[in-house]
Amino acid sequence: MDVDPVTAAFGDLGADLFTADPDLVAGFAHDESRLTDRALPAGVLSPRSTHDVAELARRAHAHGVPLVARGAGSGLSGAANAPVGSVVLRTHRMAAILEVDVAERLAVVQPGVVTADLRAAARAVGLFYPPDPGSVAISTVGGNVATDAGGMCCVKYGVTGDFVLGLEVVLADGTVVRTGRRTAKGVAGYDLTSLFVGSEGTLGIITEITVRLLPAPAAAQTLVATFDSLASAGQAVAAIAASGLAVSMLEIMDRTTLRAVDARTGMGFEPGVAAMVLAQADDAAADATVAALAAACTDHGAVDVATSEDPDEAELLLEARRQALPALETLGDWLLDDVCVPRSHIVDLLSGVEEIAGAESLTIGVFGHAGDGNMHPTVIYDERDPASRAAAGRAFDAITRLALDLGGTITGEHGVGRLKTGWLAQELDPASLALQRRVKDALDPTGILNPGAVLG
Repeated sequence: MDVDPVTAAFGDLGADLFTADPDLVAGFAHDESRLTDRALPAGVLSPRSTHDVAELARRAHAHGVPLVARGAGSGLSGAANAPVGSVVLRTHRMAAILEVDVAERLAVVQPGVVTADLRAAARAVGLFYPPDPGSVAISTVGGNVATDAGGMCCVKYGVTGDFVLGLEVVLADGTVVRTGRRTAKGVAGYDLTSLFVGSEGTLGIITEITVRLLPAPAAAQTLVATFDSLASAGQAVAAIAASGLAVSMLEIMDRTTLRAVDARTGMGFEPGVAAMVLAQADDAAADATVAALAAACTDHGAVDVATSEDPDEAELLLEARRQALPALETLGDWLLDDVCVPRSHIVDLLSGVEEIAGAESLTIGVFGHAGDGNMHPTVIYDERDPASRAAAGRAFDAITRLALDLGGTITGEHGVGRLKTGWLAQELDPASLALQRRVKDALDPTGILNPGAVLG
């Protein structure tokens, strides 16, 4: 009797490393994405070390078993969704902060470390790990690296990849490679570190990450300004971006999102508010910067401006932004998009989304990172209603198309995953897409690493 590939590859392993119990593996079939393909995994692997990962990859490679690496499963693009016949490789047991080097301002961590824990470890020694995705309290550093995650501080500090100095990666056949460096500078050979960052588990499985740390910033000061039109909010954002002011955060929320936040929190926004701009500064001149931000907002028609006087008040003013997605989630099933446009076209995107919402008779709230043009239109629909689900899909596609037409990109920080594989060819030219396929084939010739993700 023929033995199925998964049993042949992993059937002799103990329960601490492998399980095929359907009740246990069902919880690892997909991430937090919507409208994405997924299946029940054939099993779940739980390695404890790089050695384990290498051995498991060798087995998978030998038997042609697809491997899907998974962090916390907080992703929104379907990159951690299990295709038919695949085995999910969880990194939750590889969760050690191996080193924090104060003198060199770096840390070495395993992929299962929760991002907030790394930030706390850096803060404990007077240093700062800036990447702060919305899922910072639950997402893992390995997952952040795999998607090149961003967050609200990107306008000043950049994305996860800007802080990755080096990696340890297990390739499809079990080969262990190290990329990058620990020094402040280094340009020896091709930049393989950047190749793996953002590859969503399709080129290798990350087992160790060396990240750059910064000196801890000054206490942040915050500004919140409300506007009675999208145009005036957009003008304020454009003026702030052009001013050269050292903002560490610049966010925007539309009227739909604000109404949802108000319904959830009772913050008491005025009914006529069309948009809110939130900004923060965290350097030694933060007070002066926030004062200049307030003046810019007032000059461009803000109807109300509030600024913080201490760190606690600064955090309180940010609460509306932190409540954006949780508030929209209360309105029904949700499909969150992730597009990035030139900052000069943010208002065009928001206005276009309002038109798309009207055309499809859907509620769509928009919030996001005005400082870098990365917006998150969130489509509210009814998953149980086929017509509503179809309308949500059409709206999602229309928003993505609009972003490209405005000179933007289909994803700013969530990744392509399985949600946007069909859109990749719309953004990349044929030669670039073909080159990416050649890279994938070179590193994963049998196609076992996260098949179906990114390139489809």
